[in-house]
Amino acid sequence: MKRRKIGIIGCGNISGIYFKNLINTFQNTEVVACADLVAERAEAKAEEFGVSACSVEELLQNPEIEIVVNLTTPQAHYEVCNDVLSAGKHVYVEKPLCLTREDGKKLLQKAKEKNLLIGSAPDTFLGAGIQTCRKLIDDGWIGEPVAATAFMTCHGHESWHPDPEFYYQVGGGPMFDMGPYYLTALVNLIGPVEKVSGFTNITFPTRTITSEKKYGKIVDVEVPTHITGLLEFKNGAIGTIITSFDVWGAQLPRIEIYGSEGTISVPDPNTFGGPVHIMRKNHKEFSPIPLSHPYAENSRGLGVSDMVRALNTGKKNRANAELSYHVLDIMHGFHDSANTGRHILLESTCDKPEAMPDELL
Repeated sequence: MKRRKIGIIGCGNISGIYFKNLINTFQNTEVVACADLVAERAEAKAEEFGVSACSVEELLQNPEIEIVVNLTTPQAHYEVCNDVLSAGKHVYVEKPLCLTREDGKKLLQKAKEKNLLIGSAPDTFLGAGIQTCRKLIDDGWIGEPVAATAFMTCHGHESWHPDPEFYYQVGGGPMFDMGPYYLTALVNLIGPVEKVSGFTNITFPTRTITSEKKYGKIVDVEVPTHITGLLEFKNGAIGTIITSFDVWGAQLPRIEIYGSEGTISVPDPNTFGGPVHIMRKNHKEFSPIPLSHPYAENSRGLGVSDMVRALNTGKKNRANAELSYHVLDIMHGFHDSANTGRHILLESTCDKPEAMPDELL
């Protein structure tokens, strides 16, 4: 098994689990260097995990590094990914791929021209919970999928996040923040989407931060904070998704897939594990299903390991550029539909990702 050397750009809070898993969990990845605009953050992570700290430029010029993991803020995703590709390296980026369709197309075209791979979070759909659901669907347990629902509702981040302003600025909002988890899971389970409609609202035009660091600061809301989207999948199934920062409480399921022969209750797509439940026709209750696949714990970085597998075998990585761009296109489609009052026929599509094996990579 060939190990590939990896550099990480962006050493904020999310980086810790990536360092841990890429160093200790996966057998085909080796982190050798890290960088951050705040040098002290990179130095702290380098000391904690036994790698080298350097500047972004030094990391991109390091001939040993084949893959760069981009954990910067979403506003910087395009610029950093573009620089990584320009340096002749494969890139794996946190969600979303980038903020605009135009930048997404540029990245895909550049990667194609340079024969490089792009991978993008979320990779939670590769975990035990959603892969178990995928196997149930592929094996016909609920017949043909005919519909789906997905719900992510809360009251936003200002009560707990130390720097919540971004979530209410352009590029933020509940759809671009959490939508990638739910939409990626749906595409993995059902397939690509052909047409969308959307309705949006800004219930609260300002938000007051009550977390300690910036307590009392007033934030102007620039993006919709309640989005309802309708999806028409290529196979004819119909989906509904709601993402909201305007809801005080709800008891909605995370995701449910409705088939001609039954229903699957899908676990939180922001996690890797279960629980998974199924109710088949002529039954009156849901029954738990044991997880059929590995990676039930927090396995962020699994998409990077799968990218290495793709490089080693010549196969396609599952959390790939086309999938992440399709999800970006869907999210913009909801907002475009709300702004224009019409259905949006998507220009993008993607292959349904190959199911994961039921063994460790």
